[in-house]
Amino acid sequence: MEAYAQVLSYAIPGFVLLIIIESVIGRKMGIKVNRPMDTISSLSSGMTNTLKSILGLSVVIISYGWMADQIALFEIQSTWLIYLLCFIGLDFAGYWSHRFNHMVNVFWNRHIVHHSSEEFNLSCALRQSISAFVSIYFFLYIPLALIGIPANVVAIVAPLHLFAQFWYHTRLVGKMGFLEHIIVTPSHHRVHHAINPEYIDKNFSEIFIVWDKWFGTFQKELPDVPAVYGTKRPSNTWNPVVINFMHLWMLIKDAWHTQHLWDKIRLWFMPTGWRPEDVKERFPISSTDDVYNRPKYDTPSSGIFQSWSWFQLVVNNILLFYLLTQIAAYPFADIVLFSVFLFVSIFSYTTLMDGHKLAVLAESVKFIMGLFLYFKFEGWYGIDALFAGASYTVVAYLLVSLVATLYFSLVEFNQPSQMSKQAA
Repeated sequence: MEAYAQVLSYAIPGFVLLIIIESVIGRKMGIKVNRPMDTISSLSSGMTNTLKSILGLSVVIISYGWMADQIALFEIQSTWLIYLLCFIGLDFAGYWSHRFNHMVNVFWNRHIVHHSSEEFNLSCALRQSISAFVSIYFFLYIPLALIGIPANVVAIVAPLHLFAQFWYHTRLVGKMGFLEHIIVTPSHHRVHHAINPEYIDKNFSEIFIVWDKWFGTFQKELPDVPAVYGTKRPSNTWNPVVINFMHLWMLIKDAWHTQHLWDKIRLWFMPTGWRPEDVKERFPISSTDDVYNRPKYDTPSSGIFQSWSWFQLVVNNILLFYLLTQIAAYPFADIVLFSVFLFVSIFSYTTLMDGHKLAVLAESVKFIMGLFLYFKFEGWYGIDALFAGASYTVVAYLLVSLVATLYFSLVEFNQPSQMSKQAA
């Protein structure tokens, strides 16, 4: 966990820098690549995924290390060949796990957050799942185990393979010539994120586009079909925690409400989006048919509220970065408390971005928990070593955050006409 936290402490600032560069270049090209609330939501989603990774919130049915020890048929001596085969094997497994996530109802919940943005930019690449608690695709790594790829090699290559999927989430790069035939490019991935009938459920490859071409799921970007992004059943929230579980909650309700036992069982494993007929009639859910005339989700937000939301994002990122540096210094239970505090904080300010009154309750819980941690550690996790009075700064932030949440929720959000005018 400590090694992965160290990797993240370098990767996260790099991702943020690239997002800023994309935005600047987009402006110079006359292309608006980011909407403030959408970008904050995306970056907040990335934070929740980082917290999940820190906490190790995943149940492994069969570990790769065990498989490699039990079924390896070869012992590869060449170092470069081991890493190359590992990268290719992970990409093959990634294609199929990605495809399963799109095609099976219950597995879609593991991936929906990544497609929830109605924009396509580098920030949406950070919308990664926190709902995939069980590692169900262990069988896809059997080929790697059979040829004898060591577990420590997989541990090194896997993060590199994941980070290599970041760059192609952009609208600023067009077709890339001969590379279009070899690797996944921004053009390929724009198709994958689109909900147009011509594009949906295509281009599942993660690094090498050849998998889609071999297995019949490739679709090139068409010049006369502009991609429309999002999900066919729009999320309509900025809260990444809610997005991660909204599809699962729909499945649970459908399983409860359907009157047919067979439908209660099979709905989990039917194609994504399938619902029992009796449930569809009694509890209809809107789905997008005309993708070109669907309004994007938006919420009224004054300039001061947008600035406040950015402030919350920055402060919580700073606290997350500090957490990454302190993992080795505190027992795991204390790291869990810090992480839960950040989860509550993210839930609170993104709920406030939706204009939902639940934000007041969440912020109150955050305030109480923050004070508890302050008194428990007689300061804030040793942060005073950075500069004198740092712990007092954290407490001041907690108080200001609570007051601001109360103001926006009880005062500004109760003036819809004024908010709409300011947003316009």
